[in-house]
Order: sequence, then structure tokens, then C-alpha cells
Amino acid sequence: MAEKEMRNFALRNAQGDEIGVFTGKSPRQAALKAANRDYTDIKLRERGTKKVHVFTGERVQVDKPKGAPAWMPDKIWKPNVKKVGIEKLE
Repeated sequence: MAEKEMRNFALRNAQGDEIGVFTGKSPRQAALKAANRDYTDIKLRERGTKKVHVFTGERVQVDKPKGAPAWMPDKIWKPNVKKVGIEKLE
């Protein structure tokens, strides 16, 4: 089975300007990276296409997992996203 290629997703603001690029094998992976940087209204346009993946996101502070290394702080930030849909650009 072939490994999936990394894809680039451009983060768009409310005006439609592209303000950043996140890389991942899926739109959700890129959205999690954006949510971890405190974006909540996440619109990711896949580079080379006219598809815009729309997510809502948040990040919450949780206790560190069991078995975590000693250097990890007691509280860590964990991103969470929910896919709203896909929009098509003209």
C-alpha cells in the first residue's frame, strides 16, 4: 500500500485572504494544526484545487497523558476540530 502524500492547505481569513499554510496528509490534520495555534473559524483551501474545507476548532487545556515523559508539563493544550462542510470557489 502506497503511503499518502503530504498536501498543502492555505488558511483563509473572513475576507478570503490566505494568511498561512498548513501541511498534512488530510484536511483534518491541517485543521488540527491551525486549531492548535488558536484559530477557531478554519477555512482551508487545498493548494491546486478550488475546494475549501470548513472546520470549527478550539483548543483546551488537559492533564498530561499517563506515561508521558518527565519533561512534559502537567497541563498541555489539545486541539479539537469539527468539519462543517466543503465550499467550492468559482
